[in-house]
Amino acid sequence: MMRVLQFLIVLLGGLATAQQQALMEYLERRLLAIEDRISLWHEQTSRYTSELREFKQQIVAQLEGLDKNKEALRSELDAVGVRVDRVEREMDYLETQNGAQPCVDVDDKLVEQQVTVAKEKNKSKYAKLTDCSDMVSSIKGMKILKRVGGAKGMWTKDMGVSTKKVYLFNGTEEDTLYEFSSVRDFSSSLGFAASKAVQLPSSWQGLGHAVYKNYLYYVKGSEEIRLVKFDLQTFSVVDSAVFPAKDQLPVYSLNSETYIDLAIDEEGLWAIFATMNNEKHISLAKVDAKTLAIEQMWDTPCPRENAEAAFVVCGTVYVVYNSKLPSRSQIQCVFDVSDMVTNDDAPTVYFPKRYGTHSSFKYSPMEQLVYAWDDGYQILYKLQMKKKLEV
Repeated sequence: MMRVLQFLIVLLGGLATAQQQALMEYLERRLLAIEDRISLWHEQTSRYTSELREFKQQIVAQLEGLDKNKEALRSELDAVGVRVDRVEREMDYLETQNGAQPCVDVDDKLVEQQVTVAKEKNKSKYAKLTDCSDMVSSIKGMKILKRVGGAKGMWTKDMGVSTKKVYLFNGTEEDTLYEFSSVRDFSSSLGFAASKAVQLPSSWQGLGHAVYKNYLYYVKGSEEIRLVKFDLQTFSVVDSAVFPAKDQLPVYSLNSETYIDLAIDEEGLWAIFATMNNEKHISLAKVDAKTLAIEQMWDTPCPRENAEAAFVVCGTVYVVYNSKLPSRSQIQCVFDVSDMVTNDDAPTVYFPKRYGTHSSFKYSPMEQLVYAWDDGYQILYKLQMKKKLEV
């Protein structure tokens, strides 16, 4: 009996040890599973922390960009406000101006005499100075050089001599002309740093000036409008004359500061203008570059409404209008003094405008380029030509 009891005790002890071993193994497996979960949780937490940090950095960068855009937008709105105030002042001025002519009897007689002579010459056919018979066919290319100066201005070369110099008029009523030694120097310079400042004896008016054969021809005054001939070599005025047209109006409705737009082509110097006598349309005059006398005048069918600028090529004036599309301006009216080109003959030509309204176009006969000013950007348009008599 004692032996049986001893056997049972040994058997029960063995069973207890096996259960303990199984329990230990179970606990180890659970602990390993818990450690795996803790490790996975640490890994996910680390990844989430990293992603949260990156997201925070992105948000901070975007907020900084928004602050910069906010400041830029505020500056642009301030600039727009200044321009709106200026336009309102100009509108008030135009509404209140009485259009009085200069009280100089001699000048009035000279003006009437010149207008009569010009109109008599208008009845005869225009005597061409050259055999130029080109007309604009299309825009071959464009190049945006840089942005300098204000929203309105003008830049040009000397259109009568072979030179690399370029001249820049910043604004619509200033007295300082900027001269650059070349287009490359102009495009690579910071602002006006590389330019030579030329002080004029009086302020110009509008954006219709021209440089021709070492002379600057600029317009001054809005009531008594005068053409001034300024020698760019001696830096002195060599001649001036009252423009012989009464009751003048801004020639382009989109650039109301310009009363006379002087243009150079293969034939010489021209004046594009408008008067109350033909108030809805643009007029054209051929000017003697030596004496500033008016040789002949024409009333064109080109309307002033929505016109922004114009230029002359081989005796044909091309008027550029603002189209409904914001990305381009369009030639919509031409007038040929030789009656070889009509609006029906002229091809549709678009200028791929990038920014705003062109304030000036200046044609270079030797380069067949147009120097344009578009909301402070200086642009070159390369013209494609064809013969006027081509079918």
